[in-house]
Order: sequence, then structure tokens, then C-alpha cells
Amino acid sequence: MNRIRIFAALIITGSVGFAAAIAAQGTAKSPGNAWPPAKKPMDKSIALSPEEEMKTFSLPPGFRVELVASEPMIESPILMDFDPDGRLWVLEMLTFLPDTSGRDSREPLNRVSVLEDTNGDGRMDKKTVFADKLSMPRALKVLDHGVLIGEPPNLWVMKDTNGDLVADTKDLVVNTYGNPNGGIEHNANSLFWAMDNVMYSSEHVWDLRLANGKFEPLPALSRGQWQVSQDDAGRIYRNVNDSPLFVDYTPSRYFLRNPNGARTRGLYELLIEQTDAIVYPVRNNRGVNRGYRDPFFRADESSIVIQGASGPTIYRGDAYPKELHGNAFIPDSPTNLVHRMVVTDDGSGRLTAKNGYERGEFLASSDERFRPASLFDGPDGNLYVVDMYRGVVQAGGLWSEYLTGYIKANDLELPVGKGRIWRVVYGDGTARRPAAPALSKATPQQLVQTLSNPKGWWRDTAQRLLVERGDASVVPALKTLAGSAPDWRTRLHALWTLDGLDAIDAAVVRKALADGNGDVRASAIRLSERWLDRDAAIKAAVIALAEDKNWNVRRQVAASIGEMAAADRLAPALVLLTRDGADPIVVDAAISSLKGMEADVLTKIVQGSGLGTRGSGLGGQGKPAGAAAMPGEAVAMLAAAVAKSGDAAGVQRAIDVVADPSQPEWQRLALLKGLDAGLPAPGAAAAGGRGRGGRGGGGGGLPGLSAPGGRVQVTAGRGVSLPGEPAALTKLASGTDAIAPLAKNVAAKLDWPGRPAPVITASPLTAEQQKRFDAGAEIYKNICMGCHQEDGRGKEKLGANLVDSPFVNAADPSASIRILIGGKEGTIGLMPPLGPAFNDEQVAAALTYIRRAWGHTATAVDPLNVMEVRGLSKGRTKPWTDTELQAAGRGGRGGQ
Repeated sequence: MNRIRIFAALIITGSVGFAAAIAAQGTAKSPGNAWPPAKKPMDKSIALSPEEEMKTFSLPPGFRVELVASEPMIESPILMDFDPDGRLWVLEMLTFLPDTSGRDSREPLNRVSVLEDTNGDGRMDKKTVFADKLSMPRALKVLDHGVLIGEPPNLWVMKDTNGDLVADTKDLVVNTYGNPNGGIEHNANSLFWAMDNVMYSSEHVWDLRLANGKFEPLPALSRGQWQVSQDDAGRIYRNVNDSPLFVDYTPSRYFLRNPNGARTRGLYELLIEQTDAIVYPVRNNRGVNRGYRDPFFRADESSIVIQGASGPTIYRGDAYPKELHGNAFIPDSPTNLVHRMVVTDDGSGRLTAKNGYERGEFLASSDERFRPASLFDGPDGNLYVVDMYRGVVQAGGLWSEYLTGYIKANDLELPVGKGRIWRVVYGDGTARRPAAPALSKATPQQLVQTLSNPKGWWRDTAQRLLVERGDASVVPALKTLAGSAPDWRTRLHALWTLDGLDAIDAAVVRKALADGNGDVRASAIRLSERWLDRDAAIKAAVIALAEDKNWNVRRQVAASIGEMAAADRLAPALVLLTRDGADPIVVDAAISSLKGMEADVLTKIVQGSGLGTRGSGLGGQGKPAGAAAMPGEAVAMLAAAVAKSGDAAGVQRAIDVVADPSQPEWQRLALLKGLDAGLPAPGAAAAGGRGRGGRGGGGGGLPGLSAPGGRVQVTAGRGVSLPGEPAALTKLASGTDAIAPLAKNVAAKLDWPGRPAPVITASPLTAEQQKRFDAGAEIYKNICMGCHQEDGRGKEKLGANLVDSPFVNAADPSASIRILIGGKEGTIGLMPPLGPAFNDEQVAAALTYIRRAWGHTATAVDPLNVMEVRGLSKGRTKPWTDTELQAAGRGGRGGQ
């Protein structure tokens, strides 16, 4: 769907303003009766006391907020963690935008503090500074082995050796934790101890594991931006900026096994599109970096979409109504709210997310300085909100001109140094406050019993303590729980605790492989990997699960067969890639298991081995027996892997099938799509072709960082040189049928002896872009041709030469958009501004024509690009100059 139409739909579906929205929230499915009335929007953004701020909150019926801590006890909090005894550890970031300079300070003024509630009233009343003099710390994890603090580029473990809650020792774990010169928004963070006993990070290329009492980095693919969370099955959740929720079905370590893999679907998989995650703030939200994007806002200035999400938290407590268990809660500090999403399992392990309320938010404030930086699922079963409480949360150096003006006009830079931590509770307040945990003193047997606690925090903490302490006396009890505990969650924790203790055995795993719960079976497959090359019974049981009815189980089999001997992988891979060959997540997991085998598997898939078809050579006919869809994803991504590996013979065999008109068209197209994805662009460096994106869920290619939004990125490999010209392919490329554009792309990326210099061709326009091009041709003829001439080469003293213009042909169309909207001064004279006369669609049409006419191969222009530039430069009153446009092209201020 066209993005402009999506945003138009947003305006229609999300057009209810904050006052009307809150009034209507009683229609949302929620505990209780009527939604509380809306809070009156504040006339001016002024700093409020905690008691005054509490009055600005709107929550669903039955919920209320309690103050846990505030300034002066804490200042500028960004993260927190609970220790086994329920004490609150807070990372205070005092150097984030500390003044009116718009820049962070690198001074070592930050700290980690411990807060205690000594009288049991729920309010913290004692503070101890555990560690201070920290420079831009990014991560905090309280362990039995000490406290991990990420201070790029260093990851420290600090210990209190005498019980006074002050760090006495400080030891370096590793000095490659993030970039010391990087900004706060894009740098290593998060140290989340997950079900599989790995501490997961975001924006970083390794995770962490505690093994034999030592911390060990584990190579990973950088995904996500902020904090990490997990559900009861141990799946990892992340997000980035305005894309609110992703899940890792397949951990990144699997994809790292096979450098030939061109894609990583299943890692960082998008669960809800940004445009579907509609929010209902209770105030004006134009004070964001792109507050000029009108389609994202209602008439009352409230945002329709999430503007800058912090890390998600999966609620795993039992203090809220049952329907909230397993929901994702997303803090969005730019819109001053916490958004609820319902995560639904279709019964087979496939997840989707939707908004938790029809019109409303879990927590929203009419105070612009309410800045929920992070959330935590507490030991009491409640969610805790870390409120940085300040006017500005956009990192310094990243402010758009629009936001800069907004901040100055509304006096948002000061005061700083405030901060609150809130507890969101359900009920009328008459329930007795639960006692604080005391797990640091629990016996090993008590910790094993705690694995059956209904609250996720207690189970997670008990598992971690058992693994950290390494007491083997609990192994028999854990084996009993793993095999017979009535709650599948307890069985799962027991299995992973055994694994963390290195005490799991084949008998336990064999039983778990037959568990009645799909999530337990999927974990059992992971846990079986150490035996897959030497235990025939376990190997047979795992291979049999390739036919499991549960999709998530089959996905895990696809990932785990890579731990088998190479000869044993082929049969289950063929089963999976034919049955689930249209499923990109299963396909990519399977290809991660097939390093060096891609060409052989591709041959068998295309021939029809196991498909109930017959064929000769590489080609095959017909539809997979019993399959719901052709295995197009499998064929395409196997072909991409063959191309990425530089296998010239494999590429040639694929071309031979493509050139055979008797082969099924879906198969020929899939092969070409794969070759196109796996081969580098013409002239690209041998080791690093540029990734190509496409819309959808999933993470980026192997070398990439956080995939923006839900974009799928495919990473190309080194070039392929054939022994001679692929004449049949070049003939196809010169045709006019549907296969010709792809054949042309592939031919342009191949090399062979005597090959003429490649002619750079433009990617074909979509039907919508072609319509825009045609409209632009009419605009050019009627408006532009008089000066720039029919051939685009202009006329002396009248119109500039567009054919040779670096602005017209630039990869980024922003400069051309600026010129058309705002005009330009040049040697010929003034190019008049057309912005007042042209709407965004017309500007996009004219520029699409100019960038594709006369042999140009630049990309088409989207109206959204025009809207973006128009918003950024709406205050400009004079034409652009060459110097300004060149600065914008280099990423200077004008390019923001």
C-alpha cells in the first residue's frame, strides 16, 4: 500500500483528539466500568512536583499510580534493576543534556545508586551510592557475581565485598562494549539475563554468558536499540525508534554459522507495523524531531503513532487482570505515555501484536515533562516506570531545526536533574502490600521451589541464582521438575537451569522432546544440539519433529539440524524446505544450517526430490505434494546463498533452469530473485555489496546494525565470474516479458571473459511510480520545458542543464526537492520556488520524471520525501544556494 494512503488512513482511523479519545475510552475492553475523565491539558510546559505530576496521569479503570522515588533522592534516572531482596538499583544519567548547550557532557558525573524501603510502606527512603564518577553509562545488571555496568567502551563488574552496598572492587570484563565516542541513542546497551542463560544486548555485536565463573562474550548480530525483554517461553523482544515491537524467534548465533545466508528472517521479526500501532496521547505532541509531519498528528496536535519508543517490557506478573499477562508495554517518552499491546500466539507459535485498547493508553500524562525512559516488571507483580522527568529527551546533536525552535520557544531545556520512579498498581489499595523478597538468603532447595512461582521475576531470579551459584545438589530435584511439573513454565525453567549448571542429560532431553507443550519441545530441540552428532535416538526424535504440527517447533528443527553431521542434515532440510518452503522464517533458519550444502539442496528442491515430482537436470515440474504453496522462498534464498558464496558452477546451473521455458514460471522467477539478491551490485566491492531492502518483518542482513522499522534487508556477497557469456540469460534480458527485468539485473551483476563494461540500468518503476512518472511528464511539458527544454539540457541564460546536474542524479533526492519547493540561486539566475503552487504529489511526480528521463537512472521520488523536506524547511524564506545544497548532501545541518 502507498505510504501516503496509509497516513491518510491514519488520519481517518486515528482522528479522535485527546479529549474525545479519553471520553470514549470507556468503550475499550478493560477491567472496571467507565474510563476516568480526561485530565485538562496543561497550558504551558512547566516543571511540576511529583504530587502535581501524579494528577496529570490517565489510566484504565481500576489502575492507579504510586510514587516509589523522586528527586532529590534520584536525579535523571534512565534504568533500574531489582536485586534478589527487592532493593531498587538505579542508573542516574546526570550528564544527559545538562544545560542549554544542546550537547551531552562527557564528564564522569553519573552514578549507580541503591534505594531501599526500610519501613515497608512502598516508598524508597534510603539511598546508597554504589558507584559514581561514571561517564555515559549505558547498562546495568545486578548479579550474584557482582554488578555489571556498561560504560562504553568498558564493561565492568563491580563488587561490594563488605556488605555496605558500596563498590569495593572494579574489574574489567571487556573493553569492546560499545563506542566511547558514540551518542547515547545508538550505542551498546542492555544486559538482560534470559531463559537460555545468555545476557542479551542491543545495538551491539556480542551478548554475554557466565561460564565457569567467568564472563564470556558471544558473537551476535546487532539488533534493536534499547532494553530487551522476554516472554514466558524465553523469546526475546526489542524495538527501535518508532517501530514498537520485534521478536527474536531464532537467536542470531544460528545465522552467524553460515556467511552465505543472505537474510535473517526470524531474528528481529516485526510484530506490528508502525502505522497500526495507533496511540492516544492526552496532550499536544508536536515537540518531536519530525513534528512538522502533519499526517502523523490529529487536528488537536496529538500524535497518531509512536514517536520514539524505549525498550518493550513483557508483563509476566500476576497482580493485574489475567488478560494483561504476556502483553507488551512500550514506553514512548516523546508522546508522554506507556502503550499496551496484546501479543497473541495463533496456537502454533506464530505471534502477532495489536493495540491493547480501542481508544486509550495504559498510562498517559498531560505533562510534557513526563518522560517514561524504561519499564520493569517488579517482584510484586507490578510494572515500574522510570520517569526521567525533563523537557527534552531527544539526544543532543540530533535535533531537527523544527525541534530546536520548539524547544527554545517552550523553554524546555531547564530544569534538569529531576526524576521519578512510579509503580502502576491495580485495585483499590486495600490489598496488603506483599513482603519484599529475600532470595539472596534462600537455600538451593527453596530456589528450586521458586521456579514454580506464578510471577516471572521470581522464576527468572531463582534460575539465575541457581546457575550463578552452581550447586549440583539440586540436580535431581530439577530433573523431576523438568519431567513432571504441572506448569509448562516450570518445566522450561528447570530444563534451562540444568543446562546452565551443565547438568542436563540425554534422558531429560529425550523426555522433553515429547512434551505436550510446543514451547517446551522447541527449547528441548535447542538443548539437544550437543547430542545431535552422537546420539541416534535424540537425532531421530529431532528429525521426526520436522513434521510437528507446531510451526515454532519446525522452525527450531530447521535451525538446529545445523548441529548434525553434514550427511544427516539433508533429509530433514528437504522436508522442511518443501513443506515450509514458502515461509521465510523457516527457510532462513534452515539455510543457516546448510553452510556449503546450498547448491546441492537447491538442486534437489528444484528437481522435485521429496516433492512428488520428476524432472531432469536441475529443473522440475509441479507443485509440492501436500504443500499449501510453492517453495518460492526456499528456492530464492538458496539461490541467493549460492550466489553469495561465489559458486560460479551453481549460479550457471540456476541460469540454465531460468533459461528453460519448459520449467515452471514461479521457479524461474524465484531463482532470478535469489541470484539478484545474492550478487553484488555492478562495481560493488568484492566483499561487501550493498544490502537491498524490501518491506516486511524481519531483521537485516548479517553485517548490518539495527534494521530500521520493519525493513527486511538482504546482504549480497562477492562477485561471480562465469567461464563464458550466459547467452541464454542475456537473451532473456533483452525481452519484454515479466522475467526480463530480473534477468537484466542478474546479467548486469555477473562477469565473464570479454564482457563489455556493464551498462547501469535503472530498477523498474512500480505501477504507481510509473503513473507518477507519466504525470510528471505532463507537468514538465507544461511548466518546465520552456526553460529546461525538451531534452532537459536547458538553454543559456534561461534554464539549467538537468541532464548533467549532480543534484538531479543524486542518490538522495532531497536537494532536488529543496530546489523545486524553495527555488535556487545560480549562475543562470533564479529558479523560482514552486512549493506554494505544487502539492507534495505534484513535486514528487515532476522529480520522478526528471530523475528517470533522458537516460537517468535515479530512484523515483515519494510524496513522503517531499513532505519531509517541506516540513524541515517550512520556515525558509529565500532560495537555496549551491553551497547550502552541497552541505546538505554531505549530511550537514541542512540535511537533517
